[in-house]
Parts: sequence; structure tokens; C-alpha cells
Amino acid sequence: MNQYDIVIIGGGPAGLAAADAAREAGNTSILILERDRELGGILNQCIHNGFGLHTFKEELTGPEYAARYSERIMEKHIEYKLHTMVLSVTPDKIITAMSAEDGIYQIQAKAVILAMGCRERPRGALNIPGFRPAGVYSAGTAQRIVNLEGYLPGKEVVILGSGDIGLIMARRMTLEGANVKLVAELLPYSGGLKRNIVQCLDDFGIPLKLKTTVVEIDGKERVKGVVIAQVGDDGKPIESTREYISCDTLLLSVGLIPENELSVSMGVAIEQVTNGPIVNESFETNIEGIFACGNVLHVHDLVDYVSQEASWAGRNAAAYIKKLENHAIETESETQKIQIKPESGVRYTVPKMIRPDRISDHLVLRFRVGDVYRDAWIRVYFDRELILEKRKKVMAPGEMEEILLKKDKLIQNPDLKEIVIRIEQDA
Repeated sequence: MNQYDIVIIGGGPAGLAAADAAREAGNTSILILERDRELGGILNQCIHNGFGLHTFKEELTGPEYAARYSERIMEKHIEYKLHTMVLSVTPDKIITAMSAEDGIYQIQAKAVILAMGCRERPRGALNIPGFRPAGVYSAGTAQRIVNLEGYLPGKEVVILGSGDIGLIMARRMTLEGANVKLVAELLPYSGGLKRNIVQCLDDFGIPLKLKTTVVEIDGKERVKGVVIAQVGDDGKPIESTREYISCDTLLLSVGLIPENELSVSMGVAIEQVTNGPIVNESFETNIEGIFACGNVLHVHDLVDYVSQEASWAGRNAAAYIKKLENHAIETESETQKIQIKPESGVRYTVPKMIRPDRISDHLVLRFRVGDVYRDAWIRVYFDRELILEKRKKVMAPGEMEEILLKKDKLIQNPDLKEIVIRIEQDA
């Protein structure tokens, strides 16, 4: 059985950044396992720009961003395997994988970094009545068909869901000559970034219909049209608002699901809101030596944040290996643990538990809100005492928020048990 210090499952932006950071931290025994034919993950099909402004201080396309990290992997001689599917991981870090070249084999790791990314929610999860005609695609599948395969899925398009992939595909299909008739969104707000609404819909005159959904797909062999309807406050379609829209293609952009089947099977604790692992300040799960980062942890809005968090996970995994080698792993009773509790509009936080002595200088705590807020406060309480507040003009579920927790402030409160994050508005 081959042995490595750190095995990273997933060679997308999270896996590459984690490997790069672990190598920079001094670890030379690293292996990346990637199921696709090349490194880079989903970025290889994201040919639009807007990537890298935080990481590289310049605007790049998805493939360019992926290439920057792939080149680092090559330059640092970090080992990787492509066309490789991981079948299982045990709590004691035995990885079972398979490929056409190597067959089924096992690897013993000292630390594992989960970086499997996420997948799109399929039509089957939506319960839309109708047959299963050709012309119904997830937005990411359509993106791959157009950008990598060179085919146009259809000419008359309706998009259900206003996530970032759906918004970007509205623009992409239009540029390729298709007529995008509308984007329908079940919720009263868009799930995508504001800049994508402006650049991908408003700039091309594509209407966004909020509190609207597809209630029926017409067509047996090929999509002929869809029936849309407005929804009430109870989420149910209003019959009197039904409207038939002729089209030959329906794209679904109805959410992303972290790929955590491996995580669940090995006993990693999962956050119900994000469907991703619960992690501490080191991006370590409840299983010692198992780390998680990227969209397998929680769905991000910017790849730069994926790379940043993955870099922290990579450095922490390398630090864990050094402690193992020096027999310096502390027991849980030897360190202060503070729980992070989201309340009043905060849906979740990453991380969910922190140990102040493991933080270098400060900790970036990221979260999403559950509604649209205007002129509201992000307030942080240490055991119900207000410690920090930040006013925001606008907050929306489609964009992540963050606050900084300074180590010295935490160390000054040795008895602190709970930090509460809330969204509050002036009376």
C-alpha cells in the first residue's frame, strides 16, 4: 500500500490551492486524486472572465485561473493522478481508489483533504409535471456542451433559477445566437451576484421574473414550451397567473449540492444548512486529520475565496503532519473551544467552532444571510455581550459576508464559550 502524508481528493481550484499551500508549508509527500481528464475542475468550462481579482490582482478567465494553479503543481513536482475515482475513505485514512491504468488500489494517508466540489440539483428534485423530452439541461451541463464540446443545445431558451451559472448561461446562449426569453426565479430575490444580474441579464434585455416558476413542461420527444406561473407567499403556484412560453430548451439553475457521499460514509459530521462538513478554525472536520475546503464545504460565490480557504486548509494539514511527527497532538481537553452560533438572519457560519490558540493572528469567518437586508448591522456577541458591529447597505443570500475575529481579543476572554452572529436592523 502506497503511503503519503497528505492525500487531496479533487483536483479543482480547492484541491490545487490546498496542495500548493501544503507544499509551501514544507510538506513534500502530497498526492492529488482527480476523476476528470485534467486538473482545474469546473473552471475549465468557465470561459468568461471575472476570476482572480483577489488572488492574482488581475481579471482572468476560468481556464486561465486553473492554469496558474496547475503550473504551480507542475513546478513544485506535486504528484497527481487523473481519471481516478475514489471509492471510499476510512476514518483511519485508508483511501480506496480505482482507474483504468491502475485498477483498484489503496493508499494510506496521514491526513486527507476533501475537495470534491459540488454538483447541480437535477430536474428530479423539482417535481415538475410532464414527460422527459430532449432539451432539458442543467445550466452547468449546457455550459460544458457550449464551451467545451462546441454545440448549441437550443435556439429558444427559458432558464429556471437565477443562480450564477444560470445568469452566466443566459448571456452565453445569447452571444451564441439563441433567444433567451426569460429567467424565472421562485424566490423574491436572485440567488446570483448582483454584477451577474447586471452584466448577463440587464445588458442584454433578458427579463428576470421573481416569485415565478415552471409548473409544466410541454413536449414528448422535444421540449415545445413551458408553463410558468407566479407563486404566492406559501410557495404554491397561483393558477390565474399561468402563462405558456414556447421554447425548445429549458435550462435549470436551481442550486448546487456539495459532493459529500464520501464524507458521510466515513462519519464526517454534516451541517444541515450547507450539506457540507462541519469544520473548526483549521478546516478540520470532527475526524482528526480529515480536512475540507472549497465547494464541498459550502457553496462559494467567488473562486478566489475557494482558493483562500483551501490554502488555509493545506497549511493546516501540513502543520498537523508536523505535530504528528513531533508527537505533539493535543487532546481536546487541553484547548479552549468556542462555538459559533448563527442567529437572526445568519444561515450558517464557516467555521462553526474555533480554538483561539490555533489561530495565527486573525480568523476570517464567512456566512450567508437568509434574506435581503438593507441598512442593517452585522453584530457579533461574546456570550451575549456586543463586541463588534459592521453596517452594510445591502446584504443578499447570493453573496457571502465575512467578519474578522482577532486572536488577541479571543485570548482576552479565556472563559468564552459562545460567539453569536446576528443581523439586526434599527428600530
